[in-house]
Amino acid sequence: MDWSDLQYFLAVAQGGSISQAARALRVNHSTVLRRLQRLEAQLGVALFQRHAAGYVLTQAGEELAGRLGGVGEQIDGAGRQLLGQDQQVRGSIRLTSTDTLFNSLLTPLLAEFQRLHPQVSLQLVINNSFLSLTQREADMAVRGSNRPPDNLIGRCVGRIQTAVYASRAYLADKPAQLPWAEHLWVGADESLAHLEQSAWLAAQVPDERVLTRSDSLVGMLECVRQGMGAGLLLCPLAQAHAELVRLADAEPALDTQVWLLSHPDLRKVARIRALSDFLYQRLSADPRLVH
Repeated sequence: MDWSDLQYFLAVAQGGSISQAARALRVNHSTVLRRLQRLEAQLGVALFQRHAAGYVLTQAGEELAGRLGGVGEQIDGAGRQLLGQDQQVRGSIRLTSTDTLFNSLLTPLLAEFQRLHPQVSLQLVINNSFLSLTQREADMAVRGSNRPPDNLIGRCVGRIQTAVYASRAYLADKPAQLPWAEHLWVGADESLAHLEQSAWLAAQVPDERVLTRSDSLVGMLECVRQGMGAGLLLCPLAQAHAELVRLADAEPALDTQVWLLSHPDLRKVARIRALSDFLYQRLSADPRLVH
């Protein structure tokens, strides 16, 4: 037996007609009739007598309705209880972002959020690949992207800039205005070839001058800090290190929007909404982002 057929039976019993049940369930007339006929065939009894004035329960129908009378209330009660849980700022949130955003922007904010909401536990997935929010690999994402997925709910909190930096130690024996092509460089490897900075570096610098490559922007930062060459670094990351010097203004073509993303099904879940609103408020006011 398909238990959802019982929902149609109860709707007809309560409404007294197929049309009333269809309106209550927001389905068409034929769907209600088909489900009712299937239930009667499975049980081998008639559940209603059809009259011009409507549908009247048979004795078998009255017995079934009596047995099911409390079920609807229990289901409604369970739904209210679950809804109530979703309306409380408690439970687990699986949040994914990149190592760069965690290191430069998110970690202190998440610590503050958890102090404000101690009943929320955070599962942090630090990953440079896009986890699927549609398949619930994560509940929320904070991502740098100029083309966020259309199937997610998103809010842009600003743009993160990229500029060329080098360490003071590396620059100590270099001319003040050394052309880009004459510097040694730290660059991204093929796993980050989709980034605009990879195309910029390829256009500006001969490949043989890029002596160090990394699959992580945080790894690139550390290499530049150690004097292994100049590199295109995210400004919020580089600004935290006094030993780094910015060699030119940020490249506007390399600006990346920062998005808060979540699945539409989670938009009314209180803990998700609370974290999203909190991060939006804080990041939208962060002077390290361009607004």
